[in-house]
Amino acid sequence: MKSICFYFQVHQPQRLKNYRFFNIGEDHHYYDDYANRTIMRKVAEKCYLPTNQLMLDLINAYGSRFKISYSISGTAIDQFEQYAPDVLESFKRLAETGCVEFISETYSHSLAALKSKKEFFSQIEAHKAKIQEHFGQTPTVFRNTELIYNDEIGEMVAELGYKAMLTEGAKHILGWKSPNYLYYNALNPKLKILLKNFKLSDDIAFRFSNKAWEAWPLTTEKYVDWLNAIDSKEEVINLFMDYETFGEHQWAETGIFDFMRALPKAVFSQTDFKFATPSEVADSHQPVAAYNVPYSISWADEERDLTAWLGNELQDEAFDKLYALEEIVDKVDDEDIKRDWRYLQTSDHFYYMCTKFFADGDVHMYFNPYDTPYQAFITYMNVLSDFILRLKDKTTVDALLSSTDISKLSNLEIESLVVKYEKVIEKLKGKIKTLAIDKTKPKRKAIAKAKPVRKKIAATKPKVKAIAKAKPTLKKIAKTKPAAKAIDKAKKPTGVAKKKK
Repeated sequence: MKSICFYFQVHQPQRLKNYRFFNIGEDHHYYDDYANRTIMRKVAEKCYLPTNQLMLDLINAYGSRFKISYSISGTAIDQFEQYAPDVLESFKRLAETGCVEFISETYSHSLAALKSKKEFFSQIEAHKAKIQEHFGQTPTVFRNTELIYNDEIGEMVAELGYKAMLTEGAKHILGWKSPNYLYYNALNPKLKILLKNFKLSDDIAFRFSNKAWEAWPLTTEKYVDWLNAIDSKEEVINLFMDYETFGEHQWAETGIFDFMRALPKAVFSQTDFKFATPSEVADSHQPVAAYNVPYSISWADEERDLTAWLGNELQDEAFDKLYALEEIVDKVDDEDIKRDWRYLQTSDHFYYMCTKFFADGDVHMYFNPYDTPYQAFITYMNVLSDFILRLKDKTTVDALLSSTDISKLSNLEIESLVVKYEKVIEKLKGKIKTLAIDKTKPKRKAIAKAKPVRKKIAATKPKVKAIAKAKPTLKKIAKTKPAAKAIDKAKKPTGVAKKKK
């Protein structure tokens, strides 16, 4: 029997504060909480809550005959937790039916697959844990952000053990072939590939309320006729769309809810199709051929390429500067920085910078909270600049420790280390309100008062302790003697005490 798979993308990005209201170096909270809360509650009332209830009603009416799948980003779940716990509970009720499959993706709906395998894997694992926590499922099917795919990305997904992956059934890739079959990854045949039927998906998602469309109005009878017109040998129809199609992109007044409510009955009574989850399709069908995708594709725009996110100099500059920070972020043990790093990778930030104002311009403007792509770029780069300052503050000590062989340092480099270390001490003084420092006494005595805190740092970072003890000697010798002699003196105790809280 032929199968219909309904996949719904659920994603709400973290909106950033407008660049006019953001002070670099002072404001470390980057998100427009008012906008995030307002948008979430609006979409919850118009889409998530009524549509979840509709899906639950259909499951209750048809039992296991009606099945759907969700791909919910970790960013969306975070906002459900914060602003819409009622929405999260409604998704949990759907999960409890056993008729809903949750699909894996990157935690922050990111483009990490294009830049960093390590970050890509990290976000997938974080998202998987989030799905397990809330819905009690371990995903076996993966879909990348914006259905972005190429052979190498598929191979990475196969490496993680997923049985199947969903992507776009792009015309320029398929040629004469149909998207209505199961395919496999060209580099690792173990990974099965499910292809979105973009025409039948977009008929609902984009064209449903378009009165200029020759097929308007779309009825279940008309849609069923299109399904029956498909070659009987073709095995699966993958319908993938934003969940916000229901009630948000297509308002309730268009009849979208009535259409969805009537569709299952029409399919059951007038076609040979059944509803299935993606894992069921992957288990019950065999791939017919490899899906060869040497260059990245997505589900966006006429070209089905990456230009919606990485198609101009603004986007490339922001993208490259962000991922240049990966190694530094990886070394920082700070949950706030890790969270912000993940949120800053969300694909929407780069989408807002898109300058495509031709065939796809209306689509890009509809989803864009900024008046121009340049405002989006300025806002993002302001936030990124502040993020970099925070990273520098956090990694100053780590930078001191990065030189494992001090004997190879020059006098100038040793002096630079001493200066950087002094800056760390000064920053700590400013943050510890209870620290009373007598500025009239020598700096050595001021440092001695900071003993407890510095002792704690030294206990966990031996090299910091070594540098701290050697500071007066290093500073003096660096200006007058060779580096090698400075090292020798650095090994001797100098009596410098440690920092106090």
